[in-house]
Amino acid sequence: MTEMTTRTLGKNGPAVSALGMGCMAFRMGDDDREKQAVKTIQSALDSGFSFLDTGDFYGSGQSEMLLGRALRGRRDDAFLSVKCGAQVDPNGRIIGLDGRPNSIKNFAAYSLKRLGVDVIDLYQPGRADPDVPYEETIGAIADLIKDGKVRYLGVSEVGADLLRRAHAVHPVTALEIEYSLASRFIEREILPTARELGIGVVAYRILAEGMLGGSLPQGQPPAGSSFLAPRMHGEHYTRNMATAQVLDAMATSKGFTPAQLAMAWVLSRGDDIVPLAGISRPSRIIDNLNALEVRFTPEELSQLDRAFAPDAIVGLRYPEFVLKWAAQ
Repeated sequence: MTEMTTRTLGKNGPAVSALGMGCMAFRMGDDDREKQAVKTIQSALDSGFSFLDTGDFYGSGQSEMLLGRALRGRRDDAFLSVKCGAQVDPNGRIIGLDGRPNSIKNFAAYSLKRLGVDVIDLYQPGRADPDVPYEETIGAIADLIKDGKVRYLGVSEVGADLLRRAHAVHPVTALEIEYSLASRFIEREILPTARELGIGVVAYRILAEGMLGGSLPQGQPPAGSSFLAPRMHGEHYTRNMATAQVLDAMATSKGFTPAQLAMAWVLSRGDDIVPLAGISRPSRIIDNLNALEVRFTPEELSQLDRAFAPDAIVGLRYPEFVLKWAAQ
């Protein structure tokens, strides 16, 4: 089996697994479902996945509780990244943000309890609350670092200006943000700013809701699909899936899956980038690890660069009501 490698998170940050594990999908349920979630997390740890990414609003704390069960007796094997600040309704829908300092500290207290740990490795507001000065939100996390409850400051889905403002309050270790062949907006200003400041990038949604995964049908979305992104609806879907066929063809010629190539492309963008893989069951671990074996020729990278130029994918990456809280 392919061995996991490590990357340094930011200029002066910790060493973490080159691939991170996104834990958004883990939910409580029947006994078998919970056992599989715990087994998947522990199998990922066994395979070298140290970077585990969750949020206190994932399943209203359910993801954290399952992580806590999986990490009993194994705390030192994991680097825990936790997002906070999103308000959700009983159905799990995000209905607002809360970046007030006291709220941030309250969120952290509950996360520590659910995770069953004494300290969170990387802590970040999931989005910037437009009603609270960002410096106040970041200052609360700086206080948590001083108190020994958090090790490193992270930020999520912010532009270059907020990134600089956060870094001026306390050194930022990592920026979590969407980045993939289908979503390259950070290359204009956000990524250069992060690199100037020595901030690592944690890339999520690297398969663009399956657009780059090679398993979705061409033409029209599958019946009953509930994609969040407008780019995955109607004519946008048809056009974008046609663009994705370039990746499909290259994957076939190289003997890998489109998903592995999509992940490998993100890895190829720099050693300061850690892509997050969504792994729902143990059998998927090897598939993700094999992405580390992909090597692109200069000609292949040029082909992908042309096919997935920054404006090649049409349609918004989030609905308008969510995009107002996201980096542009």
